Amino acid sequence: MFRPLSLFIGVRYTGARSRNSFISVITLISALGLMLGVAVLITVLSVMNGFERELQTRILGMVTHLSVHGREPVDDWQALADRVQQQPGVLGVAPFVELQGMLTHRGAVTGVMVNGVDPQAERNVSIVGDYIWEGDFDSLTPGSFNLVLGYGLARKLGAEVGSQVILVLPEATVSPAGVTPRFKRFTVSGIFRVRAEVDSMFAYVNVDDGARLARMAGRVEGLRLRLDDLFSAPRTSQQLLDRIGAGYYTTDWTRTHGSLFQAIRMEKTMMGLLLSFIVAVAAFNIVSSQVMLVTEKRANIAVLRTLGASPGTIMRIFMVQGMLIGAIGTAVGVLLGVLLSLNISDIGHFIERVLNRDLLQAYFVNYLPSALQWRDVAMIAAMAMLISFSATLYPSFRASRVQPAEALRYE
Repeated sequence: MFRPLSLFIGVRYTGARSRNSFISVITLISALGLMLGVAVLITVLSVMNGFERELQTRILGMVTHLSVHGREPVDDWQALADRVQQQPGVLGVAPFVELQGMLTHRGAVTGVMVNGVDPQAERNVSIVGDYIWEGDFDSLTPGSFNLVLGYGLARKLGAEVGSQVILVLPEATVSPAGVTPRFKRFTVSGIFRVRAEVDSMFAYVNVDDGARLARMAGRVEGLRLRLDDLFSAPRTSQQLLDRIGAGYYTTDWTRTHGSLFQAIRMEKTMMGLLLSFIVAVAAFNIVSSQVMLVTEKRANIAVLRTLGASPGTIMRIFMVQGMLIGAIGTAVGVLLGVLLSLNISDIGHFIERVLNRDLLQAYFVNYLPSALQWRDVAMIAAMAMLISFSATLYPSFRASRVQPAEALRYE
């Protein structure tokens, strides 16, 4: 005889056509529902992971992980950099000067955050040098008063490489002609495009030119740091203050962009939780189909009991059948979900072409990013199998309680 008996009969029941076609339909719907739930969960979590990745690489790649500010302008920033680089977890250090003002060009005016940087050192803490659209980031040489604009700023101003733009600073100068704002003419020597909101906010000049405009010639405002683990920024911030002593203060990315990052993580969690109900609905379908199958197979169960099958064997038979439905639905759902996750960007572009609309124009990326994580796939598959197993317990227990004499009374 085939061993184990419960597995043999359970597989036979799963593959055999039911006399009641309605039960077969419910069973099929259960498998399809489980498949759909698993596929959608994997796809949605992959897209959320993609948005999280783009946030880290694009926005947080441009935004400083951690910055050290001097309460007074820093005279010898290289000595301070040597002390800072002794802190474990610090990968790169670069000096900076920050200015806020307005840029004007041919009558167009827009606000801007101007960063005075050393082009070579800035590559150690920012990705801006890797996203130059036109021109050259290394053109920011001392005394050149060249300017590298974000793509969004360049479009607002109608500027291009070689254009002359005027930076107006919010500082008044008293002259015989009266009180006039400070302004300086710059030449656009480059345009960067990260495809994020920073394209419409940031512009870069040489750190020496920025220091002259900020009236701190030869000095800098502080240092920008790049960390190996950006989530350790608050802890590293406190450790740095203990290392470098008084006269400095620190800020990190969690104060400026932490809320956006937390919002994406919370949305990922809530979407996963809500979409899990699809799997739960499929589990209810498994329960209903199994209960109806037990009712249909009462005579078969009674015969098996009469031949010596124990209640545990009967229970395992229907558990095997329910788990097979769950395993098939989960396996097909995982396959479909992985395929969708790997091709969701192309699918999104296809839908946009069909609808002739840019559906993601309002976001910091213009496509559907996807980052498939096998840990999520394993977790979703395990959850689906666990729910499927739980759905088989009540019908299987009910089958094991069938009394042979009562079931065969009217047969």
